[in-house]
Amino acid sequence: MEKAILSVENLYKNFGKKEILKNVSFEIGSGDILGFIGPNGAGKTTTIKLILGLQSITKGRVLINGFDIEREFEKAIEKVGAIVENPDLYMYLTGYENLQLMANLYKGIDKKRIDEVVKLVKLENRINDKVSKYSLGMRQRLGIAQAILHKPSLLILDEPTNGLDPEGIKEMRELLLELAKKEGMGILISSHNLAELDNLVSKVCIIKSGEIIETSGISEIKKEEKANYKLFEVNDISKIKEILPGAIIMDKNKFKIDAVKEEVPEIVELLVSKNISIYEVRKEEKSLEEAFFEKTGGNVIE
Repeated sequence: MEKAILSVENLYKNFGKKEILKNVSFEIGSGDILGFIGPNGAGKTTTIKLILGLQSITKGRVLINGFDIEREFEKAIEKVGAIVENPDLYMYLTGYENLQLMANLYKGIDKKRIDEVVKLVKLENRINDKVSKYSLGMRQRLGIAQAILHKPSLLILDEPTNGLDPEGIKEMRELLLELAKKEGMGILISSHNLAELDNLVSKVCIIKSGEIIETSGISEIKKEEKANYKLFEVNDISKIKEILPGAIIMDKNKFKIDAVKEEVPEIVELLVSKNISIYEVRKEEKSLEEAFFEKTGGNVIE
């Protein structure tokens, strides 16, 4: 089995007598994109800070490329890129000058690598403008550029799509998928945008009240245990709730209902007997957001 890029093992964090994290464990391998999600105050940001060595660990350990973040900090952090909350940028300098400053912190980063990263994040046309003239989304992309300059094996992002318009979110998704696939980078993303994570991550880790409640592949975490939503398109929605009290009305012609495959013929027969014409029946996969609310009891997410 391939060694994990990031291994979080039985992590505890106390602030005084208050226990913030309890036995938190998960792994990220090469090419994995892990969505780290949870309600407000669940412990996501604290976990990230412990992974990066920004706060001390009460108990447990974090290994990055096999190196312990507390005992071998420099070796552990050497191949890590991160943006926690907002990227640190010098507003009075150009985007390129910001990247040059960051490049000076590492060995072997030349102009070719800087230009390569600028192209990756699609800032070629604005890289010589001052950052103060950048939109929030452009600053976010410049932050990503800074974080991947040294070709990290682990990339940690806290709300990477903040401030991005739909086109910017699409570009960010394509960039992260490319980094995971072509560079074999392991990526940890903490985000409240569950719809976007649904299209991006390969694994999901849900944390609640400082404890991991589930870590699974994206398809597994959305898997229905007993029933599947079935979406029906009909000619008359007005009588549906009377005929099928468990139905959820979607719009003027569509409703969905929890039903296993074997129940569909009975539902169709019942609707036809009530003079309801059926135009379409299809399975609707549970979204990551629905799975999240089910598993956390409907808590508000960050």
